[in-house]
Amino acid sequence: MTQAGALTAGAEWRRAPVLPIAAGLGYATSVIHIYGLGPYIEPISQSFGWSRTQTTIGLTLATLVQALFSIPIGLMVDRLGPRLFGLVGVLLTTSAFAMLGTANGDKTQWLMLWSLLALATLPVQATVWTSAVASRFAASRGLALAVTLCGASLAAALFPLLGSWLIAHHGWRTAAPMQAAIWVAIAFPMIFLFFRGAHDRRGKEVLAERPTLTGVTMGEGLRSSIYHRLLLASLLFTFTIIALVVHFVPILTSRGVSPMAAAGTAALVGLFSVIGRLGTGLLLDRFRASMVGASVFLLPAIGCLLLLVGGESWMAQAAAAAMVGLTLGAEVDVIVYLTTQHFGLKTFGGLYGGLLMALSIGTATGPLGASALFDATGDYGPFLWLTIALMAGSSLTLASLPRPAFATGGS
Repeated sequence: MTQAGALTAGAEWRRAPVLPIAAGLGYATSVIHIYGLGPYIEPISQSFGWSRTQTTIGLTLATLVQALFSIPIGLMVDRLGPRLFGLVGVLLTTSAFAMLGTANGDKTQWLMLWSLLALATLPVQATVWTSAVASRFAASRGLALAVTLCGASLAAALFPLLGSWLIAHHGWRTAAPMQAAIWVAIAFPMIFLFFRGAHDRRGKEVLAERPTLTGVTMGEGLRSSIYHRLLLASLLFTFTIIALVVHFVPILTSRGVSPMAAAGTAALVGLFSVIGRLGTGLLLDRFRASMVGASVFLLPAIGCLLLLVGGESWMAQAAAAAMVGLTLGAEVDVIVYLTTQHFGLKTFGGLYGGLLMALSIGTATGPLGASALFDATGDYGPFLWLTIALMAGSSLTLASLPRPAFATGGS
């Protein structure tokens, strides 16, 4: 814990009331290429005569690069503070996303555009936003992280709708730069004004409150079996849940739903993920985090069953979107919270960087795996069954964790 642990939850929010919101907008920026890709998959595939595997392979490349650099970026955030990374990264990421609109059908150029996006997103990875919030909140860390990570919920709700509307009215080539411009105009001013962690120097007042962080060393964390289980749970979870989010619109359109109607249903994922995040944040501050995570990680299995059994019904589709959204809302919240509770904050950036590597590998391979299964079978059914199995494995892994050593709430 930090010195902030001496403050009440109310005092922490009075000291930094807008920080989690600004961090949330930054976190949304970090997933614009993930949650915003869905509406572009079909028109790009049709424009160039590509398979969906070819269209989504760039996302795999981007997230694998992020995985490779997750630990180094985390260690740099531990040393330098997150503010500079966030400010530069938001501008780079939105600019690189805009450039996807310049794709001309050449597969090498497509990979180059995604390589540029991969590098641009390195300074906005989750470590940057969560480390700042974790360093300023202890008594209300679960809720503060939940507000921050609602950025992904906002992204899941807004980006598919915004992208679908822009594509319908302007075509996908123009839609990409327009979407990027709209988002940077919203996010950057808030981040510039309000995003500062405890290690970001800003005059004598902030420097005086800069805390001494306690926790395990990097080596101790990497050798821990608890850390290994968190790695496994992260990998299994993101492989399935991110693929579900990326392919949710195509899953519905493959059942005859119109693109705009599918995007509207997919928006429920984002809306319910807000409920999931805030609800999970409150639960994490009051109950054992591993059991909270194990419970909510089973919800996508129910959603997949609904799509398999009653996928032609709008009610089943909406309920599935709600289940996916509720768990999406708990995803990183649970992993981040468990990392701080089992290992402290001394080397949080580096250790979470390792977990982010697993999260990134799952993000990279999941959408591609779903594309490959669809291309091979012409149906999303096999992927939905695989999701049920992997989510059950992730839930059991979290349930096996012992009580934490650096507990700050009900855990």
